[in-house]
Amino acid sequence: MSDTALTIGFTDPPRQAARAFRVLLNAMARPGRLYALEGTDAPLPLSEAAALTLLTLCDPETPVFLAGTADTPAVRNWLTFNTGAPVTGPEHCAFAVGRWDALLPLDRYPLGTDQYPDRSATLIVEMDALGNTGTTLAGPGIDGTVALSVPDPAALTANRRLFPRGLDMILTSGSTVAGLPRSVRVL
Repeated sequence: MSDTALTIGFTDPPRQAARAFRVLLNAMARPGRLYALEGTDAPLPLSEAAALTLLTLCDPETPVFLAGTADTPAVRNWLTFNTGAPVTGPEHCAFAVGRWDALLPLDRYPLGTDQYPDRSATLIVEMDALGNTGTTLAGPGIDGTVALSVPDPAALTANRRLFPRGLDMILTSGSTVAGLPRSVRVL
């Protein structure tokens, strides 16, 4: 990881982007499962998994909100150089990245509409650790139930009540990623 040097996100873009996209697709299709997402030198304070998520899903037409400590010159320059994604405020973003407390309150992000639920934001939540312990989850893509360390079970419950609107979340820690689509239920 680097805090000042501008690094290239993908050294072999077609292969690395395809692999990362497949991992993210699986993470969202199978909520609560932990996946390894490796292959870049992320600028501090981004985790490797958060950086690869941004590299894979962002482009010049994808506004990104950098929350709290994620909003540094190094991260801004790296994001712009590697994806061309504009940095914006939370009200207009497609993606937001940061620690849970910096991402709050959740009602400031686009939540989509009943007709266009895809117009909501996706939060990339940086966690200290991710594990299959803690909150019990159920819903589409989960065989029975799964436990996952989530930042705020009550917020996930409130988000689920908005369905089909609401926020999708990607939890990251180091090189580990887990998906939390808005369809997930907290038990």
